[in-house]
Amino acid sequence: MPYSLYLPGNSWLHRLHPLTKLAFSLAAAVIIFAGPGEWLSAALPGLLAMLLLWRAGLAWHVASVSFRLLALLSCVLFLVHGFFNPHNQTILLALGPFAIGVEGLAFAALVVLRLAATLFASLLLVVATHPAHLVQALAEARLPYGLAYLLGSPLLLLPQIARRVQAIRDAQQARGLETQGSLLQRARALFPLAAPLIFSALVDVEERSLALEVRGFSAHHPKTSLKELADTPPQRLARWVMLLLAGLLFIAGVWSRTYGGR
Repeated sequence: MPYSLYLPGNSWLHRLHPLTKLAFSLAAAVIIFAGPGEWLSAALPGLLAMLLLWRAGLAWHVASVSFRLLALLSCVLFLVHGFFNPHNQTILLALGPFAIGVEGLAFAALVVLRLAATLFASLLLVVATHPAHLVQALAEARLPYGLAYLLGSPLLLLPQIARRVQAIRDAQQARGLETQGSLLQRARALFPLAAPLIFSALVDVEERSLALEVRGFSAHHPKTSLKELADTPPQRLARWVMLLLAGLLFIAGVWSRTYGGR
């Protein structure tokens, strides 16, 4: 599937039920941002996710995608918090009227660590789960089919949108539009590229809606699928254990932040 984050394969991670991977991603996100012990809670889920991805042969791809997404943002966070964080007290380096504070750098590092760990845990689900299988799993879990489709449709539509963006860019470049060069040139090319994409997406909404209705999307009777998703009792137990653990650590994190300073 070109332009998709999903990587086809037959690893043990691919064979896991989509809800098992979804439960891991959700539990990891809760622990990363709300667990006790800021650094430990931020690091452990990400390390565990990378270990699982390494066992499935997907770690390098996920690390590459995460680096491309976080590199620029990380630089901005370190600059902003290093120079302008209001909690800066320990000066690491003075540059004229500005000074880099240790507290700001530590806070920026914690934010970047949390974002990276969340990306690792989320991409564990995305790269090893076909979007259609995720929608099917959510529907089989008795989630309203419309909501299941709404949650899975961004992943389903991503390849189509990416192909359309490439086609629009090629067509506009053939007409002489400059899409490379300075920042000003790229800004001028934004509307000629974005407008056709938005208009075609609006037209596609009606066509997709009609196609879904023809296939009985709004029918109330149970739906069947050509592919049967394999689920096992150990996986169902693991899902409940992960969600329960996330809930307990969330409570522990709230307790420590509320009463830990007393």
